[in-house]
Amino acid sequence: MKSSYELAMERLNKTAPAAKLSNAQKQELAELDSQYAAKIAAREIALKAEIATTDDVEKESVLREQLATDRKKLQAELEDKKERVRQGK
Repeated sequence: MKSSYELAMERLNKTAPAAKLSNAQKQELAELDSQYAAKIAAREIALKAEIATTDDVEKESVLREQLATDRKKLQAELEDKKERVRQGK
Protein backbone atom coordinates (compact mmCIF):
# COMPACT_ATOMS: atom_id res chain seq x y z
CA MET A 1 0.00 0.00 0.00
CA LYS A 2 1.39 3.40 -1.01
CA SER A 3 1.49 6.37 1.30
CA SER A 4 -0.29 9.59 0.41
CA TYR A 5 3.13 11.14 -0.20
CA GLU A 6 4.03 8.49 -2.78
CA LEU A 7 0.67 8.89 -4.52
CA ALA A 8 1.09 12.68 -4.62
CA MET A 9 4.60 12.32 -6.08
CA GLU A 10 3.29 10.00 -8.80
CA ARG A 11 0.57 12.51 -9.74
CA LEU A 12 3.11 15.31 -9.78
CA ASN A 13 5.45 13.36 -12.07
CA LYS A 14 2.58 12.69 -14.47
CA THR A 15 1.65 16.37 -14.76
CA ALA A 16 5.17 17.83 -14.66
CA PRO A 17 7.90 15.24 -15.03
CA ALA A 18 11.27 16.05 -13.51
CA ALA A 19 13.76 17.38 -16.03
CA LYS A 20 16.77 15.22 -16.72
CA LEU A 21 20.04 17.11 -16.36
CA SER A 22 23.22 16.29 -18.20
CA ASN A 23 26.45 15.77 -16.31
CA ALA A 24 27.69 19.13 -17.60
CA GLN A 25 24.58 20.86 -16.25
CA LYS A 26 24.95 19.14 -12.89
CA GLN A 27 28.59 20.21 -12.75
CA GLU A 28 27.69 23.79 -13.67
CA LEU A 29 24.98 23.87 -10.98
CA ALA A 30 27.44 22.60 -8.39
CA GLU A 31 29.98 25.21 -9.47
CA LEU A 32 27.38 27.97 -9.17
CA ASP A 33 26.46 26.77 -5.68
CA SER A 34 30.12 26.84 -4.69
CA GLN A 35 30.75 30.29 -6.17
CA TYR A 36 27.72 31.85 -4.51
CA ALA A 37 28.43 30.19 -1.17
CA ALA A 38 31.84 31.85 -1.31
CA LYS A 39 30.34 35.23 -2.28
CA ILE A 40 27.81 35.05 0.56
CA ALA A 41 30.47 33.99 3.07
CA ALA A 42 32.79 36.81 2.00
CA ARG A 43 29.99 39.35 2.35
CA GLU A 44 29.05 37.98 5.78
CA ILE A 45 32.63 38.12 7.00
CA ALA A 46 33.07 41.71 5.85
CA LEU A 47 29.83 42.97 7.34
CA LYS A 48 30.14 40.99 10.58
CA ALA A 49 33.61 42.41 11.10
CA GLU A 50 32.18 45.89 10.59
CA ILE A 51 29.31 45.12 12.98
CA ALA A 52 31.75 43.90 15.63
CA THR A 53 33.76 47.14 15.51
CA THR A 54 30.85 49.57 15.72
CA ASP A 55 29.46 50.95 18.96
CA ASP A 56 26.54 52.69 17.28
CA VAL A 57 23.34 50.66 17.70
CA GLU A 58 21.66 52.29 14.70
CA LYS A 59 24.63 51.64 12.43
CA GLU A 60 24.71 48.03 13.64
CA SER A 61 21.02 47.65 12.78
CA VAL A 62 21.59 49.11 9.32
CA LEU A 63 24.53 46.76 8.73
CA ARG A 64 22.47 43.73 9.81
CA GLU A 65 19.68 44.75 7.43
CA GLN A 66 22.25 45.21 4.66
CA LEU A 67 23.62 41.72 5.34
CA ALA A 68 20.14 40.21 5.09
CA THR A 69 19.42 42.14 1.91
CA ASP A 70 22.72 41.17 0.32
CA ARG A 71 22.17 37.52 1.22
CA LYS A 72 18.67 37.54 -0.34
CA LYS A 73 19.96 39.31 -3.45
CA LEU A 74 22.77 36.80 -3.94
CA GLN A 75 20.41 33.86 -3.37
CA ALA A 76 17.96 35.24 -5.94
CA GLU A 77 20.81 35.78 -8.40
CA LEU A 78 21.96 32.20 -7.83
CA GLU A 79 18.48 30.76 -8.40
CA ASP A 80 18.11 32.80 -11.59
CA LYS A 81 21.40 31.47 -12.97
CA LYS A 82 20.58 27.92 -11.93
CA GLU A 83 17.22 28.12 -13.70
CA ARG A 84 18.95 29.28 -16.89
CA VAL A 85 21.31 26.29 -16.67
CA ARG A 86 18.37 23.93 -16.15
CA GLN A 87 16.65 25.36 -19.22
CA GLY A 88 19.83 25.04 -21.26
CA LYS A 89 20.29 28.75 -21.92
